Amino acid sequence: MRDIHELEDFLAGATVADEVHALRPDYRALLLAVDGIEPAASDDESEALLIRAEASAAARLADRPVEELPHIAAWRDVYRAFGAKPQRTRNSLEALTRRAANGLPRVNRLTDIYNAISVSHQLPLGGEDLDAYTSAPHLIRAAGTEPFDTTAGGETVIEHPDAGEVVWADSSGVTCRRWNWRQCRRMQLTDDTSAALFILDVLDPATDDDLAAAADELTTHLRVLGANVIIVRRLITNN
Repeated sequence: MRDIHELEDFLAGATVADEVHALRPDYRALLLAVDGIEPAASDDESEALLIRAEASAAARLADRPVEELPHIAAWRDVYRAFGAKPQRTRNSLEALTRRAANGLPRVNRLTDIYNAISVSHQLPLGGEDLDAYTSAPHLIRAAGTEPFDTTAGGETVIEHPDAGEVVWADSSGVTCRRWNWRQCRRMQLTDDTSAALFILDVLDPATDDDLAAAADELTTHLRVLGANVIIVRRLITNN
């Protein structure tokens, strides 16, 4: 298990490229590195969070379609700005919000918690296995040659992002395509994950207070996932 200084050093190496901030100067990323998690199946607490998230999505969608929700609309705009088609590749927040009407997925308590908080707070929120990283994460505009391991037809395949696509990457390749669309297979949280990185993505009109509220709730629920949980956070902005 890592100590707090190791987590701080890992987050200190994370970067957002200037060309990403040039695309959206208002973008902010809040990273939480966590270790000491005791893996467990979905439980009553995570179920309650998912039910609350489903209800919050239903309330928001009572008078407007999902694509008109403010933060989802902002992400659809930024996807278009780097050449992605948001109606074909939906950001993680939109994909989850659309699923909420028929029930959010129940995976394990760690995944359930961050999915519920993403929908309730209307922020894209990714969770990845910290032990799978081979370097600190970097948000870049891809050259188009970087490897991305995924599945197709039940088989493992290596794909590549489009040139100019915004991706998270480490020294081994792309960890998440199209900013917050789909993570690679090696980063997926599993029933054995004991250390994780969470990335909260924010664009206007979401505020810094909105971001802090989501991170604070995530932190509260992560702290009870083990007697020795350690959490470190870092905010990356355009200054």
